[in-house]
Amino acid sequence: MNHCIKINDEVTVGPQPNEAEIEELKCQGFRTIVNFREDGEDNQPSALLNEKGWVVAAEMEYLHLPVSPQGMSPQAVDEFREKYPYLPKPIYAHCASGKRAGAMVMMRQACQHGMSGDETLEQAKRMGFQCDKPKLMEFVKNYVDRHSHVGET
Repeated sequence: MNHCIKINDEVTVGPQPNEAEIEELKCQGFRTIVNFREDGEDNQPSALLNEKGWVVAAEMEYLHLPVSPQGMSPQAVDEFREKYPYLPKPIYAHCASGKRAGAMVMMRQACQHGMSGDETLEQAKRMGFQCDKPKLMEFVKNYVDRHSHVGET
């Protein structure tokens, strides 16, 4: 798959996979697919409705945690952070392009490792995340600054 970013050995972020790509992810050893897309998004493939079935058929775990393309909520990030430790690893996390998924994963990582919001944005940039949405960048920075605890691992 193109445009995937491996965060660490536990999680990789990328765009919406199709059925063949889900099988490919299984062959690569992924054990969980996390889908951050909302139902009915613009330019959403009709096949998305089948994603859970494809993932289950591939004998992987599936988590659908809808996050709006117009804006994230602290509650959605909190829910992801709460569920993350219990998901079988490695995880492939996606939305349409990978931006929301990347933001969710980076916020989880930053809070886990006591990073600041600015450090999180800088690390995301170094890793190759391209964010042209100032509102998303501001949300990430503010969320991490409010929820990150230095010294937590």
